[in-house]
Amino acid sequence: MNKIRSYIKGVGHNVPDRVVTNDELSKLMDTTDQWIVERTGIKERRFADEGVGPSDLAIPAVENALQDANLSKDDIDLIIFATISSDYYIPGAGCILQDKMGFGNIGAFDIKTSCAGFIYGISMADQYIKSGTFDNILLVCSEVQSTTMDLSDRGRNTAVIFGDGAGAIVLSSTTEDRGILSTHLHSDGKNVKELWLKEPSTKSSNRLSKESIERGDHFLFMNGREVFRHAVKRFPETINESLEFNGLTSEDIDLLVPHQANLRISDMIQKKMGLPDNKVFNNIQKYGNTTAASIPICLSEAKKEGRINNNDLVVCAAFGAGFLWGSTVIKW
Repeated sequence: MNKIRSYIKGVGHNVPDRVVTNDELSKLMDTTDQWIVERTGIKERRFADEGVGPSDLAIPAVENALQDANLSKDDIDLIIFATISSDYYIPGAGCILQDKMGFGNIGAFDIKTSCAGFIYGISMADQYIKSGTFDNILLVCSEVQSTTMDLSDRGRNTAVIFGDGAGAIVLSSTTEDRGILSTHLHSDGKNVKELWLKEPSTKSSNRLSKESIERGDHFLFMNGREVFRHAVKRFPETINESLEFNGLTSEDIDLLVPHQANLRISDMIQKKMGLPDNKVFNNIQKYGNTTAASIPICLSEAKKEGRINNNDLVVCAAFGAGFLWGSTVIKW
């Protein structure tokens, strides 16, 4: 009897209509298009409209993924929702999405693994399918982070990087020689304060004081230099780890899809791996860093552009707040 594998049966994505250019941000803070592009590679990003949460943004992405998989909502056995910007503290966005889209009373839960949300989510879904527990799992990665940005001089180093967006994949069971070959997960909590949103929190009774607001504790903070230093080390480590685990080399990669953290980081990874431009997919230039959503958005666009075909070897890797990082090797 052939063993059960999980494979990506469908992909989809959605981004807000509102385009926010670097020039627009330069009217709100002391920055320029040149400064942002040189340091991040980003030209523009998308911001969701007021009142739109990650569950709302995810709906078109899920619809696209289901259509791509040729499945209906009734075929889905479980929803895994990766986000650090859930609509509410309680409940999770997975339950909200389940209700809004009219899924059956299937399981739905959130994972809060920041930029590594796709890697952690696909690892969990892969185990459920390999064990025979479920046949079709919906992994949704959706973020609305524009509302956590300090759009002033104080927050410019962080605010220019992040954007909103959603990506979704349907992971299904197969006995064919394809699918998720392996996943690799890591963390290092010593650096938690280098990329975090301090308040509101249960430690502060979920209340924002006048002093904390004046400090900007309710905005996302990132120590860009420290994050960059760790990312350029961890990305190649985990990519090589995944290749070695499967007896592969960088020459076997058909497409590398790194989390879209910073174009300079992606370029450094590409050089270290010795990969030509046609074997790396980047779209941070137009979307910014969409955290958990960045890799599935890339996969969706890459497939639409014909950059991914059956039997291609696709490697995905991510690094983010926590610190969390990891990788996966996929035989498409």
